[in-house]
Amino acid sequence: MIPIVNNTMRVKQVNVELVKAALKASNVGTKSTIANATGLSVATCGNILNDLLERGEVLEADLEQSSGGRPARRFMYNANYSYIVCIYVSNEGGINRTVYAVVNLTGEIIEEKSSTVERINYEAIDNLIENLIGRYENIKAVGIGIPGIIHKGVIGAGDIEELINIPLAAWLKDKYNLQITVENDMNLTAYGFYQKQYYEEDKTVAVVIFPQDNCSGAGIIVNGRIIRGNTNFAGEVSYLPLDYSREEQIRRTQNPEAFFRLIVKTIASIIAVINPATIVVTGGAIRSAMMEGVLNACEAIIPKEHMPQLIVEENMQADYINGLIAITLESLACDIQLIEKKL
Repeated sequence: MIPIVNNTMRVKQVNVELVKAALKASNVGTKSTIANATGLSVATCGNILNDLLERGEVLEADLEQSSGGRPARRFMYNANYSYIVCIYVSNEGGINRTVYAVVNLTGEIIEEKSSTVERINYEAIDNLIENLIGRYENIKAVGIGIPGIIHKGVIGAGDIEELINIPLAAWLKDKYNLQITVENDMNLTAYGFYQKQYYEEDKTVAVVIFPQDNCSGAGIIVNGRIIRGNTNFAGEVSYLPLDYSREEQIRRTQNPEAFFRLIVKTIASIIAVINPATIVVTGGAIRSAMMEGVLNACEAIIPKEHMPQLIVEENMQADYINGLIAITLESLACDIQLIEKKL
């Protein structure tokens, strides 16, 4: 049984997150409008707003215009109360690259930069974070996108050898005492793509990448949630039983006919397993002209009524960074699933 004190504190924190989420959604609100949005009492909302106002996370706006009675106090969320840092690394095409964004609490990008670097290892990521914290003292969380499998906090098999077997999140958290999130790159890209669709109801989608010099991978969203699997292995489609090794799969990107068969088998397998509404295909080895043939070949395997929409996206960097922003902001909120459900 959860102790009463701990349970009370947990409920209070959930209520605080509800109020903050309502303010972010409405831009400006009164105690009454926030109470209506959250289902909390006006008195509870007033106490929470006063606490947030005192610490600077909420600002007071101009009084509401009144037709005769006492004008109501209005509040707005202080998006710049603190920042998050979002970083992702890649070595596609043999080019080592880091991309970072400093973001406020409503998801607005304050600063963004892409750089080529000599090496991608723990020190390179650590130095980048240290530099950004030195320039932005109010950073509260860091999210990092990695092209690899993250299991129990340790980076496993992946495209960047110098990060393999590194407990990146644990080391950075020990050093900076910040909320640190490390997530697979394709999970983030799929989540970012899903977020921008504004579906009226939960959907199932997948994003599949076929890079030029690395193995294929996928990010999978089922009913609006990232599917990571028991050991965060979900989406590692290069391990499908395709009759040739992962090294051979990379070589086959140079053979149009063999590569075409690889694409079809991968996409048909995903359709059969998760039955998505949409599959987005991306990566340096993909060309838009391929997809009509891929669609026809998949329809020869999968009944047409179960075929998803197939989309080709040449550049999904914006989806990647948006997914990373969303996941990192969520890491700051307690019980985010409960909050979303209540709202």
